[in-house]
Amino acid sequence: MTVIGVMALQGAFAEHQTALARLGVDTVQLRKAADLTQPLDGIVLPGGESTVMGKLMNDLGMMAPLQKRVRYGLPVLGTCAGLILLADKVDGGPGPWLSTMPIAVRRNAYGRQLGSFSAEAAFTGRQIPMEFIRAPYIEQVGPGTKELATVNGHTVAAEYGNQLAVAFHPELTDDPTVYRHFLAKVDRTV
Repeated sequence: MTVIGVMALQGAFAEHQTALARLGVDTVQLRKAADLTQPLDGIVLPGGESTVMGKLMNDLGMMAPLQKRVRYGLPVLGTCAGLILLADKVDGGPGPWLSTMPIAVRRNAYGRQLGSFSAEAAFTGRQIPMEFIRAPYIEQVGPGTKELATVNGHTVAAEYGNQLAVAFHPELTDDPTVYRHFLAKVDRTV
């Protein structure tokens, strides 16, 4: 049985759990360093406040063990703030945090809360709805990183090995495409 850990320090973690449950996937909340020692098939880093999540992960002793597991191939899905946590370069605020994905990210690239918007764009060849809330975008991808989606000329989804990062919130739509793409990475490692 597949078990996905969802970082539950702050942000939209419950919505990710609901979306994964609709696909028949069990989840556990990750709230302390000991939670990272259990058997997990993948991890979701939700949207929220990347600075708050990064600081809490550091304070709770979660950063180093999570970074190690991701570098050793544990599949991870980072959405919005989760994308920022994975990036090895961050413009517009604190970071980098985990630095496991060779991408340069601009925080709050679309502006403040009033700059939030909905779009529909191709993700791995399929048109899907995308919800952007104070979203970042990827300014540059490094070697080995594949762009998966663009909106208005900006990269909003990319993958690097078992890491999938999106600037939008798939948990706020009923479209399971992003989760299925992530779970395919999980299935290859289980």
